[in-house]
Amino acid sequence: MINIFKTSKSVALSIDEFFDKIDLGILNFKKGVSNYIEGNNIEFKQNLKSITTLEQDADSIQRKIENDFYLHSLMPNYASDILNLLENVDDIIDMSKDVVNQFDVETPHMPEAIKKDFLELVSLSAKSAENVLPAARIFFTSPDEVKDKIQKVLFYHREADVLSNNIKRKIFQEFDSLKLSEKIHLRYFALHIEQVSDATKNVAQQLSSLVIKIKM
Repeated sequence: MINIFKTSKSVALSIDEFFDKIDLGILNFKKGVSNYIEGNNIEFKQNLKSITTLEQDADSIQRKIENDFYLHSLMPNYASDILNLLENVDDIIDMSKDVVNQFDVETPHMPEAIKKDFLELVSLSAKSAENVLPAARIFFTSPDEVKDKIQKVLFYHREADVLSNNIKRKIFQEFDSLKLSEKIHLRYFALHIEQVSDATKNVAQQLSSLVIKIKM
């Protein structure tokens, strides 16, 4: 069984801190998009500022972990796999920050009749991410417990995928008052919110493969 926390206390603390930053980033992604949709501009700006800082911090910690792995030759049989896992986890906050930033830059008009659907979509994407982090954390101490945890990740990913398609269908088939450019713009944001959950699915699949690999 892998137990990186017995391998290096310093790296273990860095990995814990890294996951904490991602966790807070997901929270600000969820709150940021929700605040934009609900017209809470001051809170939205604060969420954008917070997630930008958290994303930068996570990148810095990730680089430190990578340097420590190579400097101290930690877990040579699995080093590249673990560093790739952390890179994919980092993709979650990168994508989350980009989505919040896109709302700030492009300021999409959100019709009242579609707001509830978008709020549910961001909630599902966030739940997918919120559930993949415990799975990634426990991989380093109890990999046998990973499988049970990633089931929720895949469930919320599927729900987000279904809802995103329903939103796109509704936008193009029911909102006759919108211009085509406005419909395309809203479709774009549905797609990118959904892609946060796609990033979590990638992590879940990689965790499953890693658990199998370390048992071989």
